[in-house]
Amino acid sequence: MTSKPSDTGRVVGVDVGGTFTDLVYLDVAAGQLRLAKTPTTLDNQAFGVLNAMEAAEVDVAALDLIVHGTTTTTNAVLERQLSKTGLITTQGFRDVLELGRRTRPHAYGMTGQFRPIIPRDLRIEIPERMDAGGAVVTSLDEEQLRAAAAALMEAGCEAVVVHFLHSYANPAHEQRAGAILAEIWPNDYVTLGHQLLSESREFERGVTAAVNASVQPIIQRYVDRLVAELSTRGYAHDLLVMNGNGGMVSARMVAREAAKTVMSGPASGVMAAAYTGRKAGVPNLITYDMGGTSTDVSLILGGEPGVSSEIEVEYAMPIHVPMVDVRTVGAGGGSIAHVDTAGLLQVGPESAGATPGPICYGRGGQRPTISDANLLLGRLNPERLNSVDAGVSMADVEAIFARDLGAPLGLSAMEAAAAVIRVANARMAGAVRMVSVSLGHDPRDFALFAFGGAGPLHATALARELGIPRVLVPARPGITNALGCVVADLRHDFVNSILKPLDLVDMDGLHAIFGRQIAEGRALIGRESVAVEDIREVLSVDMQFVGQTHVLRVPLDTATPSRDMLRSLFAAAYLERFGVELPEIRPALVSVNASVIGRRPEIDLSVLIDPGGRKASLEAAQTGMRQVWFEGGWVDTPVYWRDHLPMDAVVSGPAIVEQLDTTIVIDPGHKALSDGDGNLLVEVPQ
Repeated sequence: MTSKPSDTGRVVGVDVGGTFTDLVYLDVAAGQLRLAKTPTTLDNQAFGVLNAMEAAEVDVAALDLIVHGTTTTTNAVLERQLSKTGLITTQGFRDVLELGRRTRPHAYGMTGQFRPIIPRDLRIEIPERMDAGGAVVTSLDEEQLRAAAAALMEAGCEAVVVHFLHSYANPAHEQRAGAILAEIWPNDYVTLGHQLLSESREFERGVTAAVNASVQPIIQRYVDRLVAELSTRGYAHDLLVMNGNGGMVSARMVAREAAKTVMSGPASGVMAAAYTGRKAGVPNLITYDMGGTSTDVSLILGGEPGVSSEIEVEYAMPIHVPMVDVRTVGAGGGSIAHVDTAGLLQVGPESAGATPGPICYGRGGQRPTISDANLLLGRLNPERLNSVDAGVSMADVEAIFARDLGAPLGLSAMEAAAAVIRVANARMAGAVRMVSVSLGHDPRDFALFAFGGAGPLHATALARELGIPRVLVPARPGITNALGCVVADLRHDFVNSILKPLDLVDMDGLHAIFGRQIAEGRALIGRESVAVEDIREVLSVDMQFVGQTHVLRVPLDTATPSRDMLRSLFAAAYLERFGVELPEIRPALVSVNASVIGRRPEIDLSVLIDPGGRKASLEAAQTGMRQVWFEGGWVDTPVYWRDHLPMDAVVSGPAIVEQLDTTIVIDPGHKALSDGDGNLLVEVPQ
């Protein structure tokens, strides 16, 4: 490895999605851009990354930096394709992972099932105990610890978790257990719960540690394979991997806190959206990323994405490490539409994926999807989609829609396709409300940032449904996640539990915690092989009223806040969130949070659009006309090629704007304006 390559040289960002692997190559000095979108190789994602580099004709040996967003750990968790992992815990607390919070998989009835990350036969209790204040109640039985480790190794466990009661208050027993396991465990896959998450809730801390341990070997093997393949091609620098918090970490360190890579793919898109929005002067955004498998939405306020430490990836799967707050619904271009046993039209969550994919991809798909509906309604160009297999025709797609959807619903194929779009839009609008209205934000105060291969197809309809006045479509929507890998900063997040009434908090101790968090974050960034322009800290505390369960995050602008300052800031945050003041109830300090961010050099986004391709007039950028279905019916609609649009283009709807990686639908009465970075800002009448 060489030391600190220049980020302003030749940089590759690559994002692996469920359907496609996207790559963006930037030679900033030469102003050169190359893009690639290749099918994801699900059996080994590393091959898809290499295929994308070959498709973009990237000279791997000449690269200065590769940043990679991966779904390896996310898919492993969601599909339960995990490494065999054991757990050593406090006597009497073997079933914490299973008892959880006594919630139900479904709101009504007792249906559904739950499987803990680590099965019961691989969870072993040993004598030891701390009380909530950190005092030793029962000393650690080291012989029992060694016997437990031996039993787990004999059972074939590859990784192990040490999860002791109240280790957040006093980690001495976990630390001693870690030292013993370092001597006898056959590899480095040992997770100590307090190191990953120093918070009081045993269930959440245990699940987070269990997820981390069970994906450590998976991400390590994947990264090692990819690094080895890149090295054989001459790459001599560090590989950086996106984390779910929107920052990056060296591939050499990624397995240590592997749980932090969960949701790294969606996070990279949000970071690109924040960066693009700031440059475009639109700091308040609702991001809307519709890909082939799912739709991810998030909220950006004042140019900063929301980061939460309380994400639940699925039922009873809380991963309490800082992640960009992204909500996901199973509605992507490949989502399959079907009529259920009640005779209702359903769209998703099952997806056709990359193989066989939608019918119109020509790879053998035989079930109707959202992409096929867009094709039938004239929104997608049949000549571009059917290039994979000329044997698939519009008539074939129409016949399947008529058979599978139209006949059961009493609709024509075209009416069924329109219904699929309406149902999909309703599901996606619900996800947008989850990150805005449900958190006290008015969608009318934001712009909708539409990206992903399918996002711009539906964005204006969603904006109209939600009352959002503007849609921002970036220059390269289909590779925005890959672009996020290029523009993201280095970031390390820290959380320490306090869990005391504010009046009882040792303020000097609080200030010392902030100091340690900041020092550790700066030291970690200093060890990364990446140049940064400056380092900044984002500080906050989590607070609640005594007796409450849920917490509010309170931002701080100092590492040495006073008690009165915290009380006042929490009261203001509570009033803003809930519209009520409760001065008679004592506030409590739950946790202390610091994010240390190393800012990387800025990149000129205008290189994403080739200035040589622009035409002198809108008419010259038009490639044809075709019939397109909108809510009012079929309309003869002009079609434009985006790379040919003039710098100051104004496109009035109805219109279709096509480009390599997506298609943009501009509804009748809407108007789109192009800016200097190649973004399209669509004004949506209210």
